[in-house]
Amino acid sequence: MYSRFLRDLRTGLTGLLCALAAGAAFAVDGIVDNTILFGMSSPLSGPTGAYGRQMKEGIEACFARVNGAGGVQGKRLKLVALDDGYEVDPAVANTKRLIEQEKVFGLMAFYGTASSVAVMPVIDRAAVPLIGTISGAEALRSPANRNMFHLRASYGDETAAIVRNLLTVGMNRIAVLYQDDGFGQAGLKGVQLALTARGLTPVATAAVTRNSVDVGAAVAALAAAKPQAVVMVTLYRPTAAFIQQMRQTGQHPYFVALSPVGTDQLISELGPDASRGIQVAQVIPYPWGDKLEVVRDYKRDLAAFSKPAAPSYYGLEGYVNARLVVAALERVGANPTRERLAAALHAAPFDLGGYRVHFDTKGNQGSNYVEISVIGANGRILN
Repeated sequence: MYSRFLRDLRTGLTGLLCALAAGAAFAVDGIVDNTILFGMSSPLSGPTGAYGRQMKEGIEACFARVNGAGGVQGKRLKLVALDDGYEVDPAVANTKRLIEQEKVFGLMAFYGTASSVAVMPVIDRAAVPLIGTISGAEALRSPANRNMFHLRASYGDETAAIVRNLLTVGMNRIAVLYQDDGFGQAGLKGVQLALTARGLTPVATAAVTRNSVDVGAAVAALAAAKPQAVVMVTLYRPTAAFIQQMRQTGQHPYFVALSPVGTDQLISELGPDASRGIQVAQVIPYPWGDKLEVVRDYKRDLAAFSKPAAPSYYGLEGYVNARLVVAALERVGANPTRERLAAALHAAPFDLGGYRVHFDTKGNQGSNYVEISVIGANGRILN
């Protein structure tokens, strides 16, 4: 009887240890209590906080709709969003916390070139996929990082479209204002390459310090060159300050910004009248339209999630990012792992309701979609 007791005890302990080990392993993969955790590090406060907040709203609106319909393969989705203030060191610290403490299954919607470059070693060591970065920098695309999946077009794609558009209307004296960091330098290089391919060079270039609106020296340098157009690889506050001061010199060139500027924020900063005529490259469809299924779904789900929330480019990008995550998880099936998620992303193209994403086996950029929008009367964005 005693031996039977010991045998039963050993069997019970073995089963308990196996269950605990299995549970621990599953938790490490970011699946806890039938919930799949995803982590996000982006600015949620400070001058660029609106970007991150809008993306977060878009993601959570998509997750809320999916969870309300029963989840993905019966599993709910949850976002853990941390504020990095558009600074590199907090972004790295957030990434480590999300992986090591929060035990997320995957990462998504990281904002900024410098931050995304800095976190690459962290995600590589942990083999955690990062799906969706708000950066078009070539440094994140070549060589392709096996754990990083870019939803948006590159800065090379954006600047090629901008230069092509300007040359089409006879603008060949093109200057560049750029943020003095990885983002700005990538955009500057894109403009230079696009012009070189047509036998041209920028008539002038000038830099502005990251997170600064001190644009006086840049205005003086570019105004002296009398450009027909200025391509601005900057965020909304320095962009607005530059345009205002450039106009005060009596010059009114075409002003064209890259997508990270945040069109909504630029209009708010400048005012609707002062924004009129400014062009912005967009890598996400027009978020106020009705032609695409994904845009119609976004507006419906955002209204259901938060009545005060308004559609925006960054909000739609967050929503599309979440929709890609959901589609990839559905492709994985009932037993998701990080490795299976990465394989599913590479397996075949995704049609996310009119916005198509395809990661080929060699690259990690899923789209090259670019269109040029124009700010019209009363701050209305025209596409």
